[in-house]
Amino acid sequence: MRAPEFWWRRERSPAASLLAPLSALAGAYASARLKREGRDVGIPVICVGNPTVGGSGKTPTAIHLAHRLSGLGRRAVFLTRGYGGSLRGPVIVDPNRHTSAEVGDEPLLLARTAPVIVGRDRVVAALGAERLGAEALVMDDGFQNPALSKSLSILVVDAAVGVGNGLVLPAGPLRAPLAPQFERADALLLIGNGAPGEEIGARAASAGLPVLHARLAPEAGAAARLIGQRLYAFAGIGRPAKFFATLDAIGLRPAKTRAFADHHVFTEAEIETLLREADIGGFTLVTTEKDAARLAASAQGRVLLRTTEVLPVRLVPDEASGHELERLLAKALTPARAV
Repeated sequence: MRAPEFWWRRERSPAASLLAPLSALAGAYASARLKREGRDVGIPVICVGNPTVGGSGKTPTAIHLAHRLSGLGRRAVFLTRGYGGSLRGPVIVDPNRHTSAEVGDEPLLLARTAPVIVGRDRVVAALGAERLGAEALVMDDGFQNPALSKSLSILVVDAAVGVGNGLVLPAGPLRAPLAPQFERADALLLIGNGAPGEEIGARAASAGLPVLHARLAPEAGAAARLIGQRLYAFAGIGRPAKFFATLDAIGLRPAKTRAFADHHVFTEAEIETLLREADIGGFTLVTTEKDAARLAASAQGRVLLRTTEVLPVRLVPDEASGHELERLLAKALTPARAV
């Protein structure tokens, strides 16, 4: 399902006003849920979440943190619900055996960096991490889930859109009112630039949260292969426009784009259309790593991937934010924060 456009407009639309009473109820429930104390599983839990639904850059952030934990001498294991996958878990993700239809697309990307446990029951999944030698758990999403006690919680926001109209589901994109989310968080990470991000950053700073800044940088080799080509970019992520803007920012403005809903499962007809339009227009198809992970789950998708370039991205914090991340991680790993 694609997020309604009115969610991301600053002014309150008639649809948002109509849904506001439902949002008030949902917000009250979510706020109460955030106050619950989670279970301590004896391993530091580093949670990467976002205050809104949709993509913000959580997965690249989780991968970046796992690398930093490795630099601090800690073996990280990822913990995720496996959104879009059929397996309830807990299951250890094997990229050579599992598909996105079974475990979701993000776990397949995470598994390239460190072991991944997928489980709908976060506590049961976390308790199974010890046999993998986990010295820290990195949660991709799950900030609003109170089941586990977190040692460090980082809220990630796409600075280009911020928190939209600032309303809770279903009137807006917020998963819970902003104030109680700030109370449970240890830092706010803004990815990219934009006035909406500056506004939410100011609010976080006034609530006493460190505000960090980073960008998503395309992998240089993959980007170089696209120079001089007539690009047809497609994406089924939280905000496809963010992927298209990433291409623009490195001088690879797509001649044609097509946006799909987040975690979209491509049909045979859609794949045939993409191939046909690329052939007729002389385009080079380009997509995201998450879309490639989902396409690889089907025979038709693998055919499409043979003629599609994939553009990986990585998180690059600014210098001051990198130092602050190091400090926050070190604090979360101290014995005082663990059992």
